[in-house]
Amino acid sequence: MTSTMATAKINPETREIATRLGMKGHHFHEDSRGFIIVKRTGIEYIAGKLHIDAELTPFLEWSNPEDGRYVIRCDAKRPMGDGTWTKVTTFGEVSKANNRNQYPIAMAEKRALSRAVLKLAGLYKAGAYGEDEIDE
Repeated sequence: MTSTMATAKINPETREIATRLGMKGHHFHEDSRGFIIVKRTGIEYIAGKLHIDAELTPFLEWSNPEDGRYVIRCDAKRPMGDGTWTKVTTFGEVSKANNRNQYPIAMAEKRALSRAVLKLAGLYKAGAYGEDEIDE
């Protein structure tokens, strides 16, 4: 863990997970509101490290392009080493109220994947968030 990570106000559970995964300070950002954000590079690093397999699909029942609302479903799983898999299903959504990006579907995908990866790594439960889901 780099000094950037060591000086951040990171809770012990998040620190333990990050250390176990071999994450570095550049994977994180300490938000001024008092929580830790895992950057996109960190999400991709975790997904690769844990061999996470994710399937992203549009969730049309909750999407409405006329209103600028898009929802992506993410079904993800990670191998546990004993032949079993841990699985999660989560969603990423965007609307005009929570997205200023010109590519709303891509942002919904990023949010869905970020949530799934953080859940599978145990970081969501430890209080970390993905940068794609944090409003500035």
